[in-house]
Amino acid sequence: MTLILILALRAAGRKTRFPLLAACMAMLAFTTPASAQHAGLRTLVVPGSQPVTVALFYPTQVAGRTVPMGPWQPRVTPGAPVAAAPLRGLILISHGTGGHELGHHNLATRLAADGYLVAALRHPGDNWEDRSMVTSGHYFSERPRQVSRVLDALLASPEWGPRIPAGRIGAVGHSAGGYTVLALAGAQAEPARAVQHCRSVADDPGFCSLGKLPARGEPVATAPVPVATAAAQGAAPAQDGPLVTVADPRIGAVVAMAPMAVVFTPASLRAVSIPVRLLVAGRDAVLNGPYHGSYVATHMPSAKASTVPGAGHFAFMAQPVWPLPSEAGDVAANPEGFDRVAYHATLENEVAEFLGMQWR
Repeated sequence: MTLILILALRAAGRKTRFPLLAACMAMLAFTTPASAQHAGLRTLVVPGSQPVTVALFYPTQVAGRTVPMGPWQPRVTPGAPVAAAPLRGLILISHGTGGHELGHHNLATRLAADGYLVAALRHPGDNWEDRSMVTSGHYFSERPRQVSRVLDALLASPEWGPRIPAGRIGAVGHSAGGYTVLALAGAQAEPARAVQHCRSVADDPGFCSLGKLPARGEPVATAPVPVATAAAQGAAPAQDGPLVTVADPRIGAVVAMAPMAVVFTPASLRAVSIPVRLLVAGRDAVLNGPYHGSYVATHMPSAKASTVPGAGHFAFMAQPVWPLPSEAGDVAANPEGFDRVAYHATLENEVAEFLGMQWR
């Protein structure tokens, strides 16, 4: 592109050279990728009765390198100085149940290189080490509120708060994280729908087993939160009510990837007013599409929805470097014929384009 501009300038006459120069420089600025920067990485811990560990990805001018971190290999520069250019916005990332803050490092580094501050949290009580919140009685309200607490901390931070542009906050979530960001967007969960669903269907075993919900013919457990769990939580959050409303009006756009969604009321999905990008896995063996991703697409016609052919449930996560067993299956496994690494170039572009369109 630069060579073409130089040749055009040389060919121009003296009278037209300076107007043409201005036009060509504007074109060059438009076509220069925002990702000319790199991704720095820091760790933030948001204090509280349940501290939240956050991986902060941010733009830096220091070139990154591949840094092995367990099964993940993000390309980052740990502790690098933040680029001087203004941030494009803040993006919060919510992982799936039993997940990790680095599980979407590829998407986080891409957005950081594009100029965003990206905060990927490790959900207390629902991560690879601890899933006790699943049976706590406040799962559907507490998960989104953890994201809001991270947002509170970043906006109050002397370093980050003044740099986060007003009105440019988005959220990205996968699986239970997809539930989380849709709830933050205004969708309302009815916890009783989860139990009713698992007692009435037999073709959504992934959701029901991960949620530790009774299947058809099994009695419904009504035991209170175990004493040990409550003690570990300190000042335990209030129990979920009949209808969970946890919208955060500061969040202006969300991306939901293979979301857990059967608990949402149809009316509340229709009422979501902020932009939503919905990605459904074509071969999801963990969450049955008609009850989850496709359910959202049906009841939220305003969402920009698409299905990724051949993709499994974990297609939206970074590719681990070794098998990674979980209660939902091997996070590193892919359906036959599906190339997750190749697909991620498309995923990153689609998410970056969607978010960029909201704040031009």
